[in-house]
Amino acid sequence: MSSALPDPRSIRALANGKIRLRRDGEGEDAIVVENVSKRFRIPHEKKATFYDHLLGVVRGGSYSYEVFSALEDVSFTVRRGETFGVIGPNGCGKSTLLKILAGVLYPDSGQVRIEGKIAPFLELGVGFQPELSAVENIRLYGAVMGLSRRQIEEKREDILEFAELKRFENMKLKNFSSGMYVKLAFSTAIQTDPDILLVDEVLSVGDEAFQKKCAAKIEEIRRAGKTIVFVSHALPTVRDLCERCILLDAGRIIALGDAHGVVDEYMRVMERAE
Repeated sequence: MSSALPDPRSIRALANGKIRLRRDGEGEDAIVVENVSKRFRIPHEKKATFYDHLLGVVRGGSYSYEVFSALEDVSFTVRRGETFGVIGPNGCGKSTLLKILAGVLYPDSGQVRIEGKIAPFLELGVGFQPELSAVENIRLYGAVMGLSRRQIEEKREDILEFAELKRFENMKLKNFSSGMYVKLAFSTAIQTDPDILLVDEVLSVGDEAFQKKCAAKIEEIRRAGKTIVFVSHALPTVRDLCERCILLDAGRIIALGDAHGVVDEYMRVMERAE
């Protein structure tokens, strides 16, 4: 499970101006992404322990790796109150982009500006600690999101009720099923009253009844004028929910505009690829 808390390099990125956060939410654009690139090093040899590394040095071996470009010169804006889609094939950079917006990763180059409080829902258990109970994780996540202790306690019952997990509130998360995990993660994220909600395939997890409940809640958040960045392979849902979207391929934006037009372009790309 990954953590929603930024790593030290993300904190340096904030200090260096690569990611700028504003809580006042006064700008016309909720999110501004300017020329963002992100690369990862993929080692050719697996060295799992310190002994492996030491043995490699003694034998005179070199550390060889290849560079994988997850995002390359990506720029776009998301308007306040807009539901904005991100689509593309697997491995195109969608999840990397959302993690940069959430502060989990930092860009190698370029800048990101966020206007308002942001709540990420990126993958199962994001921001949660498996050794803590459901209630303890609700308190932890609420504190990270800037809620007071009183606000967290006021929302706790609503979170557990929406997630249908009241009877499991004192169980450690490591004993939860994947479905229980995602229910608690989504329920906690939406109750923090964010200005911006980052959603990565939330409608494809959990049982059918909970998927419908999530869809209804997202629609409620959308009608309330909140900003949503929505990543999904469900193209009909992207058409229905989003005003605009981008199409990513190999880390680059190949289409940006009206959601219907971009989805149609993606379908043409897939047909050509087949």
